[in-house]
Amino acid sequence: MFDIQFNRRNFLRVGGLSAFSLGLPDLLRAEATPAKKSLHRAKSVVLIYLGGGISHHDSFDLKPDATPEVRGKYNPIASNVVGLQVGELLPLMSRTMDKVSLIRSQHHNNDHHETATNWVMSGRFGSAFGDFPAIGAVVAHETGFRGTLPPYVSIPRNPSFTWELGKSAYLGGRFESFKAGDPSQANYKVQDVSPTEAMTAKSLERRGKLLDAVDGLAKKVQANDQIETYDEFSKRASAMVLSGEARRAFAIDEESDRLRDRYGRTTFGQSCLLARRLVEGGVRFVTVNYGGWDHHAKVFESLDKKLPEFDRGFSALINDMTERGLLEDTLVVCMGEFGRTPKINKDNGRDHWAGAGSLLFAGAGVLPGNVIGATDKLGAFPTRRPVSPADVAYTVFDSLGIDPRKQLVAPDGRPIEILDQGELVKELF
Repeated sequence: MFDIQFNRRNFLRVGGLSAFSLGLPDLLRAEATPAKKSLHRAKSVVLIYLGGGISHHDSFDLKPDATPEVRGKYNPIASNVVGLQVGELLPLMSRTMDKVSLIRSQHHNNDHHETATNWVMSGRFGSAFGDFPAIGAVVAHETGFRGTLPPYVSIPRNPSFTWELGKSAYLGGRFESFKAGDPSQANYKVQDVSPTEAMTAKSLERRGKLLDAVDGLAKKVQANDQIETYDEFSKRASAMVLSGEARRAFAIDEESDRLRDRYGRTTFGQSCLLARRLVEGGVRFVTVNYGGWDHHAKVFESLDKKLPEFDRGFSALINDMTERGLLEDTLVVCMGEFGRTPKINKDNGRDHWAGAGSLLFAGAGVLPGNVIGATDKLGAFPTRRPVSPADVAYTVFDSLGIDPRKQLVAPDGRPIEILDQGELVKELF
């Protein structure tokens, strides 16, 4: 006998099929959800996720008058916003702050990676196992598709500290993100969108047989609406595989060498560039997952490398989108799960700190050159306008015209609010 839970996992995660052959037909069912006409500015969202927690003390909330064990080694530099300073390793961002809003008062009370990540990625507090769907999964559920691209894409993949089966939680695998892979790799291709082998009749026949086999197994172990309408969306997925629109959106090599250099030839830089292309193609929600900020030791050695990469990639994204007019209806959000401790530890690192952190917002009506909130002289706690994970999620949903208080229905029939708390960060607009 097959275990139902085990086989459903494999049904949704058959490695050789990718989201464009098996997972994507499930995602395509999101089109059956009518899109709500938005009165808000945002058509799409790009979330830059700094997994591990960027040190706000060394980037966007320096404390130059503090003692050395708090201040760290970096000096503040002036930005192009009067009175606003950033860290010296962010020279490109210093000339881009007039296009973004900076929130210096991120705040919650959980300093565990797994729990905090699921909290900030969903806006609802739960266990480390992902009780609630990620913001992007809810967006996919509520807005459906534009064209042939999936509504929710993660580059290169989902954040590291989210539970493997919890990103879409009770919404189901069809609203999971499509993982785009690393666009900085040589000869980057997205499986089944830019196939390495020609899509011959024979290869399509092989794929069809494999789909039939997995579909048959799924029908044996569990009957549900997802499987009953599978054939319809399988046909749509096949059309997407052959879609020139999908291939063009992921074809990052069509960009000029000069522009690719501007973003930086790193995973993060090229991920930001791909995010811009996907938004242009109609993707509703793109997560750029840029982890590696968990610096418990030798924090400055790590930041000497990480901050310049971030500086180049994020500033290029904001400026490129501005030049193309994309920021008018794209909301860009940059955050991690928390900040870092005020005091440098014995290993010359900074530990987890949920008390304070910095966030960046841009586009879709966000006031440029704006600074919201503040922290105390140690950068430990907000002294003005604390912003919670629910507030961030509420603001994203509201910008897209999604009611954050809407009740969704779990598979067992339970009504579940998208968010059970939080409010719009009105100062952003």
